[in-house]
Amino acid sequence: MGSPETTGREQGRFEKGRSGNPRGRPRGARNRSTLACEALLDGQAAALMQKAIQMALAGDAVALRLCLERIYPPRKDRQVTFPLPAITSPRDAADIMAAVAEAVAAGHVTPSEAAEIGKVIDVYVKAYQTAEMDDRVACVDQLSTEELMRIASGGPRLLPPTRR
Repeated sequence: MGSPETTGREQGRFEKGRSGNPRGRPRGARNRSTLACEALLDGQAAALMQKAIQMALAGDAVALRLCLERIYPPRKDRQVTFPLPAITSPRDAADIMAAVAEAVAAGHVTPSEAAEIGKVIDVYVKAYQTAEMDDRVACVDQLSTEELMRIASGGPRLLPPTRR
């Protein structure tokens, strides 16, 4: 290995954003053991599944669990229903989060579910604000230079008041 003078870098440190192995493993390359297992099972999947079903029907609990997990996988989330105020503006977010907090307090949803609901509400508010800003920009784009100068100089306001 060369010295820092010849390699242009400190000993053991790579330049930020530059790989130490630029020709490394290509994207989508698969592990050799995975490929070997697939080769062994190629064409045997149906027979193996049939055997697992037979074992499950014969009372093998592990085979039964395996079959059931394939037929009906465990759910990651559950459906949550509780009364939620209508969402018509970003201002409604406080009322909505109050309803979510009440649902947590009543035991209808877990705190982690409430956090996920909060994320959905946050995304909605950001989308609403982005759309509102887009509308404002479109309104400003329609103004003439003369109207913009009058507004900038503190003249009478011609734009409609924004909702908050």
